[in-house]
Amino acid sequence: MAPKTVPHPALSKILLDEATLQARIRELGAQITRDYAGKRLLVVGVLKGSVIFLADLLRALGPEVDVETDFVAVSSYAGTASTGAIRTLLDLRHSPEGKHLLLIEDIVDTGLTLTSLTETLRAHRPSSLEVCTLLDKTECRKVPFQPKYVGFKIPNEFVVGFGLDYDERYRQLPCVGVLKI
Repeated sequence: MAPKTVPHPALSKILLDEATLQARIRELGAQITRDYAGKRLLVVGVLKGSVIFLADLLRALGPEVDVETDFVAVSSYAGTASTGAIRTLLDLRHSPEGKHLLLIEDIVDTGLTLTSLTETLRAHRPSSLEVCTLLDKTECRKVPFQPKYVGFKIPNEFVVGFGLDYDERYRQLPCVGVLKI
């Protein structure tokens, strides 16, 4: 088998190609559909990184789930490093009270951002609150945090593409690749 062609000169290698990503998103969609069939689900995308994953995941959900969509924006990164300080840039427009809330994230590494965000969202009294992430860097955890739905566990490398960025660049790439640094 020939090695995967790297679609951008800023990438050192591809971790996940588009076909692999789409197949796993379909699996996650089927699992979430089974778990929330017959229920009202507020799907909340964490901007900006989750937008491509969220769009594909929404299309993978079955009609058995009554889906409402909203967004939040938080920031904890400067360049390639997490600052540890979490800033809310955009809050929910719809109340999650009494609804099943599924938070969609592009990547979980330290767990600090999602721990803070889930604590904030729990104060709005949703019926349930779970997290679905495309990528999970478990070896980077600084706090115990485990998303219910995980697309892929990946090594501790700085990745871009499929919504993930470096200083707002490379989100459009159809794969997840390791950035040359």
